[in-house]
Amino acid sequence: MKVLFTYDYGQEKMDRIRQLGYELIYVHENEVLMDAVTEDADILVCYNPFSRLDLRRMKQLKLIQLSSVGIDQVPLEYIQGRNIILSNNRGGYSIPMGEWIVMKILEMLKHSKELYAQQQKKQWEIDTGLLELYGKTVGFIGTGTIAHEAAKRLQGFGVTIVGVNTTGRNSGYFQRCYPMKALDEALGKCDVVVLAIPYTENTHHLINKKRIEAMQRGVYFVNVSRGSIVDQEALVEALQDGKIQAAALDVFEEEPLPLGNLLWSLDNAIITPHNSWISEMRNERRFRTIYENLSRFQKGELLINVVDLKKGY
Repeated sequence: MKVLFTYDYGQEKMDRIRQLGYELIYVHENEVLMDAVTEDADILVCYNPFSRLDLRRMKQLKLIQLSSVGIDQVPLEYIQGRNIILSNNRGGYSIPMGEWIVMKILEMLKHSKELYAQQQKKQWEIDTGLLELYGKTVGFIGTGTIAHEAAKRLQGFGVTIVGVNTTGRNSGYFQRCYPMKALDEALGKCDVVVLAIPYTENTHHLINKKRIEAMQRGVYFVNVSRGSIVDQEALVEALQDGKIQAAALDVFEEEPLPLGNLLWSLDNAIITPHNSWISEMRNERRFRTIYENLSRFQKGELLINVVDLKKGY
């Protein structure tokens, strides 16, 4: 079988794929095009080459293995009609993202952005408005692997941790989990709200003006999921009037965030360029998943991280 990679994991790792019995084709994602070589691939290992590849011409394609957790870049309806298996990198970035969430919560409570700005101006002024994380309630919308790793790392801070998921099922490191139908109730109990839920049609603008109104005044907000889960205009308004005290945002409805976007100029917004997933282990962890699934596929075994196309995650 032929497997088309759009990222080079290095000679040693690529040779390991060949040793599984695959014919390996590598073309960088920004350069890949439809031709006689690529259209015969049985497996596609990629992030987002879908604007350059015409899947209709890839008649042999049986499996798409993503290097990402998110799947919104994939033509889901088409691959579902073709019965192409889609698997992702669920859990592959959860440790650095869990660390990032804890860091940003602390930065907001401890006014790090403001104190760093004082340093740039060589200004010595004590800030008496810093808060403790101790005793606060941190709520996660979504209790998957990202939320799990962040909640694990919050255990030593003396916080109450609650979660929201589809059914309200219990999950490790959460004192209580609410069903999605009780989202507004859960939001009202949180000092910090962390958005860590997959993007689907059902979660588009899940955090809107109504949901923000359900939150406590002065809440802190973190988004590491997808920008389109938040109504950005409602978020800006809430940051401007203090309903949301501060927000740490790694994802946006439009990326890169346009220069004219108001979020850039808000003192109580921390902006990072979809960077929370990065660590020195990112390639190692995602290759482990790729190798495991290609090994299983070759043997006809059940794959890991298979996406439920009907649910969208």
